[in-house]
Amino acid sequence: MTRVLVVDDEPQIVRALVINLKARKYEVDAAPDGATALQLAATRHPDVVVLDLGLPDMDGVDVIRGLRGWTRVPILVLSARHTSDEKVEALDAGADDYVTKPFGMDELLARLRAAVRRAEPVGQDGGDQVVIVETEGFTVDLAAKKVHRDGRDVRLTPTEWHLLEVLVRNGGRLVSQRQLLQEVWGPSYGTETNYLRVYMAQLRRKLEADPSHPRHFVTEPGMGYRFERA
Repeated sequence: MTRVLVVDDEPQIVRALVINLKARKYEVDAAPDGATALQLAATRHPDVVVLDLGLPDMDGVDVIRGLRGWTRVPILVLSARHTSDEKVEALDAGADDYVTKPFGMDELLARLRAAVRRAEPVGQDGGDQVVIVETEGFTVDLAAKKVHRDGRDVRLTPTEWHLLEVLVRNGGRLVSQRQLLQEVWGPSYGTETNYLRVYMAQLRRKLEADPSHPRHFVTEPGMGYRFERA
């Protein structure tokens, strides 16, 4: 059973989420502030976190950073903050998706399912064979969901991994912005190109020898991105 950690200081929102999630057979823990959230995450090991940014004791972005220090659990941000800079800050800190209040419960649940699905191991149904892609600087093991660089594992968030996976599986081919958004974030996406810019910058920073002059993660301006081995 999938365990969800809901972090929000508005009792009516927490109540609505708990009722809807439990009705769909999720296990739910709730935290009213950031400190409790970090404690529950460490003891209860949720499969996904739904996080409000406006918490009474600390900024939600700091909670994201605290979680990302030790876990890759998917983080779905739920917030009344509307500006793109604030969304990018949360995504850059390690959030996987962003839903703006007020929100529709069906949309939120769809985003939550997608976040959990992205975090599942590749090939758990036995349908995927081992695929290893090597470049000069790093190696991608698609079946094991691992990336090695300079003899060490590279830590990627679930969203970073999913973006990398789509590009690597389409190696050498241009993948449009819309296709990437829909495959990684879900079918309701298509115009949130700032998401792609943030996550491509993170992948380049972690995997490219010179992130400002990428060899492997190539931008086709106004169209999309392409993965090149050499």
